[in-house]
Amino acid sequence: MRKIDVPKIPSSEITPEQVYLNRRQFIKLAAVGAAGSLLAACGVKTTSQGENTPTDISERPRDELGDPANSFEEITNYNNYYEFTMVKEGVASLAKNFPTSPWQVEVGGLVHKPRIFDMDDLRRFPQEERVYRLRCVEGWSMVIPWLGFPLSLLLKEVEPMTSAAFVKFTTIVDRENMPGVKSPFYPWPYTEGLRLDEAYHDLTLLVTGLYGKDLLPQNGAPLRLAVPWKYGFKSSKAIVKIELTESTPPTFWNIVAPNEYGFYANVNPQVPHPRWSQATERRIGENRRRETLLFNGYAEQVGQLYANMDLRVNY
Repeated sequence: MRKIDVPKIPSSEITPEQVYLNRRQFIKLAAVGAAGSLLAACGVKTTSQGENTPTDISERPRDELGDPANSFEEITNYNNYYEFTMVKEGVASLAKNFPTSPWQVEVGGLVHKPRIFDMDDLRRFPQEERVYRLRCVEGWSMVIPWLGFPLSLLLKEVEPMTSAAFVKFTTIVDRENMPGVKSPFYPWPYTEGLRLDEAYHDLTLLVTGLYGKDLLPQNGAPLRLAVPWKYGFKSSKAIVKIELTESTPPTFWNIVAPNEYGFYANVNPQVPHPRWSQATERRIGENRRRETLLFNGYAEQVGQLYANMDLRVNY
């Protein structure tokens, strides 16, 4: 089983259970195609699952830039998840009893083999552990050891048609268990999208867990997306539908405020949000601010996806 750890506000800020795998044994990911080669070149690390989790910060898994992961408590107790509440520190308690089983994900649209997957189907894909940085559009960040598998593996199962150019993700609307969706001010359900080449990139992960454990409801259980070079709102939670389309799909925050939230939402310190700078960020657990990296530090892997594009226009 391949497991990888991949490459380096004006708002409220983030996110120790006994934390996780003893990650002292790292191996480089063998290059698999061009994307695999890029990952290996950037020092992708691996670790095994099932060991006891250390409490010392020095023993936490680290990203390829050497930064330790945030603690389990930080990651699971500071979340943006408006389907529950706009208060980050309140999501965990409100989501505590959110039912995540049974769960099905419909994958269709412009595909030759549309299919409904349950979580047992999805867990049969080789699960990998990857340590990714998460950068919120609000200006805070975390380092998170996700568990999951490349979205590309799922897409290949359904065989996209040649006319497919985008992938749309839809989050569940559970009016009984998600108090936030009763708000009339937002266009539920939460929808997001990627260009097909972004979706096929090896960094794009369908997440089933974190810190070697099953994903918790407040983090998007049982299935969410992780696209580490984009702002966090692009990584849909509690996904129930994946649809391949020919045209750019409408996305939740772009509908709400199109002048503030573009379709691409790539992390870019040179393109400010209309209401604040994106040049720096606060890592949860730190008192200082740090410089934000282009594409959240993944430029070597994903920069070619945006060659010849004006990133100020295609924000």
